[in-house]
Amino acid sequence: MLPRRSLKFPITLGVVMIVLVVLLTVGWVLLSVFGALNSSVKAFYWTALTVGAILFVVVLVGTIIYLSLSIKAINLTRRQSNFMDSVSHELKSPIASLKLSLQTLTLRSVSDDERQAFHRLMLEDIERLDELINHLLDAARLERPDAPDRAEWLRSTDVLLRCIQAVRTRYRLSEDRIRLTGPDARIRARQVDLEMIFRNLLDNAVKYGGEEPLVEVRTRWERGTKPRLVVQVADNGKGIPIGQRRRIFRRFERLGVELERTKPGTGLGLYIVGTLVRRLRGSIRVLGRAGEAGTVFEVAIPASPIETSETAEST
Repeated sequence: MLPRRSLKFPITLGVVMIVLVVLLTVGWVLLSVFGALNSSVKAFYWTALTVGAILFVVVLVGTIIYLSLSIKAINLTRRQSNFMDSVSHELKSPIASLKLSLQTLTLRSVSDDERQAFHRLMLEDIERLDELINHLLDAARLERPDAPDRAEWLRSTDVLLRCIQAVRTRYRLSEDRIRLTGPDARIRARQVDLEMIFRNLLDNAVKYGGEEPLVEVRTRWERGTKPRLVVQVADNGKGIPIGQRRRIFRRFERLGVELERTKPGTGLGLYIVGTLVRRLRGSIRVLGRAGEAGTVFEVAIPASPIETSETAEST
């Protein structure tokens, strides 16, 4: 369940601003009258003038903050509306498809090939519903306080290969459609968190890739006082405009008009990715592909190198 933000601060800020405006108006009126009647009392005049100027600045700053909060609230409402539209569509489409398939299988006799085709279609619809429910549960879990640390040392290549295989199976892709290159590393994290990060990125790359998706997963070391493993997930899609790259990690955020989209989704996948990367003390950014169409998601996570003896044993 999504947390409800408290309205206490905006309401308190609004009340304080109204009180300050009233005090400022009354003060300026009294100051004008008192100054006209007692022109010889300059010290009090300048003191009152200074206090009034400070109150005016406070009101101005409060107005800016209140405007900023209002814009955020409007944007959140818009994203929540898009989210409701997308969830409604994501629920209605597979359910309608399942209903039609079951009615067809019940009301008429079909050949074995047709029955298998209906079974495949129903399985795809169930997987679509399962993914939607998992996204909702994952997003809800991120809003709760952190669970006790169950992190373990994981090999990045093992995690990436599992995620790649899962995405290949889901979209029925050949092995050459998703490629993995680069060094291995040890990352301390919960396995479910790492797999959630890379599975969402790979799913996004395939979903928004070209007509024939081609995804390249590249790893490299980033040396420094705190070594990090950099994982790049590059697709061959249309790319994301520079001005919109920060927005896509917000909760419920999807680019474009919800009811005009052809790609399924809820706007939670990249929000989950960004939140989990930050929890691992890592960073994520979106890049374009030099001279090519497509998008590159670059994740940098603290990691340790694989020892030579360990690598030899694994091979």
